[in-house]
Amino acid sequence: MPDQWQQYIHTWVEKDELLQATLSQPRRKDGSIASKTIVRAVLLKNVLHFQFEYHVDNKVLHENVDKSLTSSKLVSLIEENYRQVLFKTRQEEVQLLLSKKGKAAMRSQKAAGKMQQTDLQHNRQKQRVLEEGTAVPFLVELGIMAPDGTVRAKKQDKYRQINRFLEMVSDILPALPADRPLTIVDFGCGKSYLTFALYHLLAVQQGREISIIGLDLKVDVIAFCSELARKLGYDKLKFLVGDIADYEELQCADMVVTLHACDTATDAALAKAVRWNASVIMSVPCCQHELFRQIENEALSPLLSHGLLKERFSALATDAARGQLLEVAGYKVQMLEFIDAEHTPKNIMIRATRSQRQGKASAQWQEYLRYKELLHITPALEKMLFEDVKSEMDE
Repeated sequence: MPDQWQQYIHTWVEKDELLQATLSQPRRKDGSIASKTIVRAVLLKNVLHFQFEYHVDNKVLHENVDKSLTSSKLVSLIEENYRQVLFKTRQEEVQLLLSKKGKAAMRSQKAAGKMQQTDLQHNRQKQRVLEEGTAVPFLVELGIMAPDGTVRAKKQDKYRQINRFLEMVSDILPALPADRPLTIVDFGCGKSYLTFALYHLLAVQQGREISIIGLDLKVDVIAFCSELARKLGYDKLKFLVGDIADYEELQCADMVVTLHACDTATDAALAKAVRWNASVIMSVPCCQHELFRQIENEALSPLLSHGLLKERFSALATDAARGQLLEVAGYKVQMLEFIDAEHTPKNIMIRATRSQRQGKASAQWQEYLRYKELLHITPALEKMLFEDVKSEMDE
């Protein structure tokens, strides 16, 4: 890193100007570097520190660093591990791009007013994608917000769930095509809280050209959602009555969402997403009954002989198989906690992005075969995706 930039960082830290730095684009892709590191200014017992937040696989680790040590630690991290940094100071936002040879390029813009007045309290109120106090039309219409933007007391859990979903979507936006309109499908959309939220984020807030299709079997629910979309002026949001397995109106899609589709309906949605070559898949499975009837392993009898334990184990085993099969199909997969387990045990999200990796599918397939042999299972997703080609992969 050029000496000039080291001085910039040192000055920002020493003069209490640096509010946040986001380090991305790791120099190595072998997992030895956190995929992203976020550095934030925080007050701990009224003393300024900087919190280093490391994103490693699906975990987030935190380290609080004294101000006097921050600039040297930050410089070292950037020089050794990253090629892109976004600095947010009280006066401006500056993007630093570093080439493999260490040459620096810079982009900057004046900071927004709220950035200049950021609250540094460690336990400050969490900043959300949809902030309370500002009325969001679809949240008002769905009864989550009052017309003045206040979140209704009985809808706090749903409000947090929507924001959590949008945070997860925001993380994967770089994986979506940026040079053309997006096509998104929400299988089993139900009352469509998250479908409307997705449209609001991408079309209303970000101004992107998109087309979203929500599919569900309930005629009355689809009628309600269609009328609400019309009322809100969401003209690129369409709702249809139909079954996931039978839906054939599209040849491709950029993003597929499936939340709480029951049992193998989740597999049908995942299979369609793979066939459509979707860039992003976001799935929260529900009611995984299929493998409960299949799993056998004498060594696991202390676990499998208890119905409750077997049910929970089967759900995890099902999602593990789905994740591995998506990896075989060319996706990078993360298993994330969607909402707190205290609200529902069905809280695992499978988030998958189309990977550019080549030549690894065969090894991952062999790993999957060992896994299925251990449990004596044949998941529906395997049959949907690889029935015609698995003989070639076995060779």
